[in-house]
Amino acid sequence: MANWKKALKQVWNFIWNDDSIWSWLANIALAFILIKFIVYPGLAFVLGTTHPVVAVVSESMEHNANFDNYWENAKGFYVANNIKKEDFMNFPLKNGFNKGDIMVLKGKKAEDIKIGDIIVFWSTRKDPIIHRVIKKWQENGVYYFQTKGDNYITNPTSIKNPLLDETSISQDKVIGNAIFKIPFLGYIKIWFVEYITNPMMNLRNSA
Repeated sequence: MANWKKALKQVWNFIWNDDSIWSWLANIALAFILIKFIVYPGLAFVLGTTHPVVAVVSESMEHNANFDNYWENAKGFYVANNIKKEDFMNFPLKNGFNKGDIMVLKGKKAEDIKIGDIIVFWSTRKDPIIHRVIKKWQENGVYYFQTKGDNYITNPTSIKNPLLDETSISQDKVIGNAIFKIPFLGYIKIWFVEYITNPMMNLRNSA
């Protein structure tokens, strides 16, 4: 028993008091294990979704202006789809969000998702998509949604192509509903993916 306690104390000191590179690496590994296997599953259970936290990896929801200026440039599409300025002003996250933000999601029943909500859903792309709901309807007991990115420059209309069709998203594709954002924390994931796992791709893109 004494040897066991001594070993445990040495491990504790190594993790919390040692300043070596090995202690630093051990702390990173422990943090990763804690987040992946305890914190993340715990959040998933509490928030009722398989993906309680996602990083925004594109600019499709950016406004790049105050709300009034944004609306003047973007209103054409929304007015054509019966969404008025007053409606948009009452939408969740009415000023959009930025690449690099972290979004916290909550599971939501399809019948409770409203026009203006921001949902995350699966498409044929590798990563899920996060866009705003602009239409909702029901067919044969199944709810469908049409979404669009807020950015009127990169996303002037809803996307429909072989990789992504956001004009008809069935309820089974919806992962969750965005409830709030944490600015810029998602750049940790973006930098890791872009500059560590795909260095040659980024060299080509920056040329």
